[in-house]
Amino acid sequence: MDDIKIFHAEYKFMEILWDNEPIKSSDLVKLAREKLGWKKSTTYTVIRRLVDRRIISNEDSIVRAVVGRELAQRVETEELIDKVYGGSIKSFFASFLQKENLSKEDIEELKKIVNKLD
Repeated sequence: MDDIKIFHAEYKFMEILWDNEPIKSSDLVKLAREKLGWKKSTTYTVIRRLVDRRIISNEDSIVRAVVGRELAQRVETEELIDKVYGGSIKSFFASFLQKENLSKEDIEELKKIVNKLD
């Protein structure tokens, strides 16, 4: 399932779906028009493409995510790290920490997360 690819506009659409699922496709069309400015035909095209790629399901006009938000975020993050940092999580982490102004609480929380990996 790690070979999923959700393109930028599709990801915006998926955020709407994740926040509202399960949802009737007609209601999803309305939300996509409100939040993304999409026409009905655009929404149904994206639904069809995502169904074809097994990212969502559309049964009896009820749309649900097959790929959850956390998995999609993990895949996107891994792709970014591969592309920008040559797959080095250490380089990504170092770059991130240099830019962020972390509080002592943030630092302690990150230490706990890293220590759990041991």
